[in-house]
Amino acid sequence: MRVAVTGAAGQLGRALVGLLGPRTAWAGGRDELDVTDPAAIARLLDRVHPDVVINAAAYNNVDGAEADPAPAMAVNAVAAGHLARACRERGAVLVHVSSDYVFDGAKREPYREDDCPRPLNAYGVSKLAGSLLVAAAGGPHLIVRTSGVFGPGGNRVKGGSFVERILARAREGQALRVVADQVFSPTYAPDLAAALLGLVDRGARGVMHVTNCGSCSWHELATAALEMAGVRATVEAIASRELGAPARRPPYSVLSNERAHGAGLAPLRPWRDALAEFLRGSGPPGR
Repeated sequence: MRVAVTGAAGQLGRALVGLLGPRTAWAGGRDELDVTDPAAIARLLDRVHPDVVINAAAYNNVDGAEADPAPAMAVNAVAAGHLARACRERGAVLVHVSSDYVFDGAKREPYREDDCPRPLNAYGVSKLAGSLLVAAAGGPHLIVRTSGVFGPGGNRVKGGSFVERILARAREGQALRVVADQVFSPTYAPDLAAALLGLVDRGARGVMHVTNCGSCSWHELATAALEMAGVRATVEAIASRELGAPARRPPYSVLSNERAHGAGLAPLRPWRDALAEFLRGSGPPGR
């Protein structure tokens, strides 16, 4: 099986390429492929002939999308549609990565794949639109929603993943204020990458949720990361309204993984175990 990976410079893309090895037909980031250009996508697929395309390219600036939704819609929605149509025309399977932010958090119990999406922010709208365009293209596809991805190679513009940023700020002696009223399932990029490939190998199709086991708030994640890294710092727990972020987030966005388990995917390990491995191995800058 030959697999092409878009968004290969990000934390999920890097993990995928590392696992794929010789099965990688092509892997690149925005410098190698403009996913918003359908002609460029067609040329690439005609050149490398992949059996599967994993779309890990994404615009992840949630607050930035609230101020200017156009880039998020272009990358997360329109580009996903271009990829889906190109894959359909060439008989390739498209694996598209989506987000827990398509839900509003009102349910207060793990969201299932058939729960009605209701995004609270422009980023969530763009991720939902991308999934709808992938499905509407009519080709073989797998849409995987995930949550709170962290791992090596986080967003350079943001200063790395949430975990990396918290540890860096703590080491610099900055005050730490983290929201405690948003609950989700932190997901380790290498675990997610392995799960995606496992589902591909099993021929999974449709929409599935994949996260590490367990759930927590962002405040709990920050506290756990500091404790495991041996960094002494106080993290003030605050409400979302105190942070004043431009984009609203769901207060609860834990995803049920039962459909993926039914497809033969073993449950991913608890997020605390994955966090401990991240900090031991590919730890944050300055360790």
